Order: sequence, then C-alpha cells, then structure tokens
Amino acid sequence: MSGFSILQSSLQARINSRSMGVKLIVVCGLALLMSIPALFVGALVEDRTERETAVIREISGHVGGQQIFLGPTLAIPYHVAPETPGDFAKHGMYLVFPARASAVVKTLTEERRRSLFKVPVFQADLKLDGTFDLAGVPAAAPPGAELDWSRAEIVVGVSDPRGALADAMLTTEGKTSTLAPAEMAQEISIGNDPNQHIKLTLFGSKVEGVAKPNSQFSVTSALRFSGAQRIALVAYGKTTRLTVQGDWPSPGFDGGFLPITRSLSSKGFSAEWSVPFIARGVRAEGPSDSIAGLDATALGISFIEVADPYQSVNRSLKYVPLFLGLIFLSYFIFEVTTGKRVHPAQYILVGVGQIIFYLLLLSIAERIGFDFGFLLAGTATVVLLSTNAGWVFSSRSQGTRALSIFTLLYALIYMMLRLEDNALLVGAIASFLAVAAAMYFTRGIDWYSPLPVTGTGERQVTSPRPDTA
Repeated sequence: MSGFSILQSSLQARINSRSMGVKLIVVCGLALLMSIPALFVGALVEDRTERETAVIREISGHVGGQQIFLGPTLAIPYHVAPETPGDFAKHGMYLVFPARASAVVKTLTEERRRSLFKVPVFQADLKLDGTFDLAGVPAAAPPGAELDWSRAEIVVGVSDPRGALADAMLTTEGKTSTLAPAEMAQEISIGNDPNQHIKLTLFGSKVEGVAKPNSQFSVTSALRFSGAQRIALVAYGKTTRLTVQGDWPSPGFDGGFLPITRSLSSKGFSAEWSVPFIARGVRAEGPSDSIAGLDATALGISFIEVADPYQSVNRSLKYVPLFLGLIFLSYFIFEVTTGKRVHPAQYILVGVGQIIFYLLLLSIAERIGFDFGFLLAGTATVVLLSTNAGWVFSSRSQGTRALSIFTLLYALIYMMLRLEDNALLVGAIASFLAVAAAMYFTRGIDWYSPLPVTGTGERQVTSPRPDTA
C-alpha cells in the first residue's frame, strides 16, 4: 500500500472515530457563535428606534410636546430696601398657592403618522379652580420685604405655550379676563434638581382690588392646549383634587402621586387624584426662588403605545441563545436518532435562517404590528426549517416531526414575550423540559461511539480480530 493511501485511510479513520459527544460540543459552540449576528440585528433595531425618537421629537415640536401645567397661583411683587447706602434694592416675586385647588381635564387623542412611525397627540381642555385665603399672608417673606399688592397677578404656567389652541381665560369673582404674558416674570423653575431645568412659561392677569391682605376669593382658569405623549398637572394647591377623562385606551399614570381611583376601557379612561397638604411637600407660600420641588408633585398621564414593535423585537433578541440552542439541540437529536450525519455547515445555515427570522419580524412588525408580524415571520421560518429537516434527513416523517417541534418552540418564544413578568419562569421551565427530553431520547446512545457515516442508522463497530494461536 502506498504512503498516500495509508495517509488517506488514517484521516478517514480519524474522522469516523470522532464521537457523538465531540459533535455535541461542536453544535453547542455553533449555537453560541450564531448568537453573534444577532448583535447586528440588535444594532438595526436600535437605529430604527432612534429614527422613531427623532420623528416623535419632530412631531411633538409642532404640537407642544409633553405638557406640564401649573394652576392659578397668586404672584405678588416685593422689594427689600438696601441695608446700607450704596447697596441695591432686592426685587422678587412672592407666590401664594390656593388653599384648595380643584381641576378637571378632558383629553381627545389621535395618532399622527410620519412614514412608518406614529405619535399619539392630544387636545386638552383644562378647567383649573382655586380658592385663596390670604389670612396671615405674608408668612414667609424675606426680612424687610414689602409686598406691592396693587401689582398682584394670578398666574398660570405651561411648559410649552406653542401648544395653545385658544386664548387662556381667567374668571375672578364673576369677572372674566384674558391671560397675557406675566409682567413680573416670564417663567418659573419648578425643578428641585439643578441638573434638570424644568421651567414653565407664565401667563397672568391683574387682580387689583381682589387680592389684598386677609381677603378670600376664588378664581377659575380655562385653557385649551395640544401636546404629545404626556400631560401633567402639578399639585398647585395646599389641597389638590384632579379629575381626568380621555379616550386613550391604554394610559400610563405617573408622577409624584398615583390616582386614588381609575377606570379603563376600550373607549377610554377616567382617573381621580387627591393630594393633601401634608403629602405635597411644598410650602403654601414664599419667594419664587425658594419654592422648589413642585415637579415632584406632578400628576401625570402618559399616552402609551402598548405594542411597540421595536421594544418587542428587542426583547425577543434577548432570547436568541436559548432559541438557537433549542433548535440546534432538536437537529442534533434528529441526527443521533436517525444515524444521518449533519455537517456543521448545515447547522450554520439553520442558524442563519433563524437570524433572518428576526429581520423578517422587524420589517413586518413595524408595518402591521408585532403580533401579526410574529405570526407571518414565524410561520415562514418554521416551514423553512421543517422543510430543510426533511431534505437533510431524507425523510418526510422527520420533516413532519420538525414542523411540530419548531411550531411549539416558536409558540413558546411568543408566549414568553407576552407573559412579561412570568417570562423568566416559563423560559426556565421550558429549558429544563428540553434538556430532560434530550436526555430521554439519547439515553441509549454510546457517546464514545463513532459518528455514523451513512444514513442507514447503523453505527460502525470495529469487530475484534480472533485470537490466533
């Protein structure tokens, strides 16, 4: 026998002697390796998400964005005389919040579309009431401060005045006036965090003769504004009650306080808040530059898209290693139970098909929604992988088995995405059952035995030579 023939026989014997245990390790390594392309799909999802954010920012800029409102508040200018000759007098704005505040907000929403992206925008009618009791005012004025009651104003605040749809009106003791930019200050900061500058633009109306020491009076402000995604009202009274009604079916309640009652239906929602003075955490009066933390009292409603396709696809990508591992494990069980060898290149093709599933899911979901997108992309991928199994193992029955198993796997991943809170539990149980099934179906396998060379299902066994005397 020539040297080349001996080398060829040696290599063939080495290939044939590779155990199925080594092949399982190779398959596991391929499953981890094929998880890397999923990172590029994740980068694509992030890019689409950034594009969506840019569209939301653009549309919001035209309708007013996320709106925050401050109800009727009494603003009184004051000055402090200089202590020594040559010093300058100090001027400021003294704020007095209503003793009792009551607000009613009604919203109508619609979705504005730009290309594939949509943004929930709203129109809000706000009725903001306040009852003032000025007995003992000022109680927190700076030393030596003198209040100019003749220039007192009732002011309201809004985060983005570009969303105004009508003139803001103020009714004081039966007299109605139109709110105009406040004379004392154009804006006020309501944030307690120096890194977050939350400012509201102020509009006001003079209340000369009504606002005076020890007086009591009531005011009502009517506003109509547009905005996008979120509307909030700060607790502007010592005691504040707020009622909100809207037609958005899936609102999110946020801010410093949650509603005491809420009602949700497919036709809309309603909610009520009650914030007592001891829970508000902001004093009832004081200089404008010393009153902070109003942003923490915001009573907010967010208009949420329940089925955000990008968020859902991004969550599904987190299960790529588990999903690929289960599919590769299924192919390996087919391999060891049928005796048909599967080349690593065929495993790679299966992994590529699985990665393309996520591309299909992303491209379809952003057009028709995640649920129908998953149905179409999942059906196409299951049919492809099952057909491929029938081709690889040259068996229609194996293709049918693969169709059943892969259908269950895709149903599992969809259920995990929808369960959210219980997804980890379901995934852990499914993984446990998958490993248990693999142990059962391979219980009779000799992992040290060589891989079969043909599809006959018979393993090559080297018969011992008989002893010769």
